[in-house]
Amino acid sequence: MPERSARAAVLAGGETRLPPGRHGLPREAVAENQRERLLNGVVEAVAEHGYNATTIAAIAKAAKISRRTFYEHFEGKADCFGAAYAMIEAHVLESMLAAPGAGEEWPERVRARLAALLEVLSRDEAVARCFLVEPLSAGGEVAARYREAMGHVAAALRPEPPPTGLNMEIRDQALIGGIATLIVRRLNTAGAARLPELLPDLTELALAPFLSRAEAKQQALQSQMPSS
Repeated sequence: MPERSARAAVLAGGETRLPPGRHGLPREAVAENQRERLLNGVVEAVAEHGYNATTIAAIAKAAKISRRTFYEHFEGKADCFGAAYAMIEAHVLESMLAAPGAGEEWPERVRARLAALLEVLSRDEAVARCFLVEPLSAGGEVAARYREAMGHVAAALRPEPPPTGLNMEIRDQALIGGIATLIVRRLNTAGAARLPELLPDLTELALAPFLSRAEAKQQALQSQMPSS
C-alpha cells in the first residue's frame, strides 16, 4: 500500500518524470517509469481534449513515448485511463481518511475530509477533471469505477453509526451530486486553485441532513476560520 500511495501521489501531483532515452536504469525501473509517464500522459490528454476525443497518439505524445511502447503497457485508451483513475481515486480517498484536524466529533471529521478533498483537487486541474468530469464520458468500467469512488467519498462523510430511519443511499446520491456539481462549476468558472473556497458550502451541504439548519450553518462558518 505505501508503494501504491507514493505512485498515486506522483500521478496526482504531476511531478517531474525521467527523460526519455538511455539512462542506465534497470529494465524494471525503465518499465515502471514508462508506465507512470503514460498515466500522467493520459491525464493530460484527457483533460485537454476530453475522453472521447483523446487518441492513443495524443496520450503517447503527452507521455513522450511511442505508440508501440504504449501497447506494451496497456490494451487501449480505456485500460490506460482506468489505471490512471484508480490511482487518482486511491490518492483522493487516502488523503481524505488521513486528513489532519479530523477530531473525534463527526462534524470535525466531515470538515477536515472535505478540506483534504478540495486540497488534493486544487493542486492539478487535469487531475480534478479526470476524477470528476471525464469518467462518465468514458462509460463502461471507468464510469462504474467513478460511481464506486463517489460511494467511497460519501461513506467517508457519513455519521457513525448512520441514523436509523434515513435512506442513506438516497442521501449519499444527493450529497455526491451536490458536491460534484459545485466542484465542477467552480473548475469551469474559476479554475482548480480556488476549489478550497468551497469548503463552507460543502460542509453545510454534508451536515444539513443530520443537524439543525442553524448548527450546520455554524459548523460551515467555522470552515472559514484560520486553523490554530
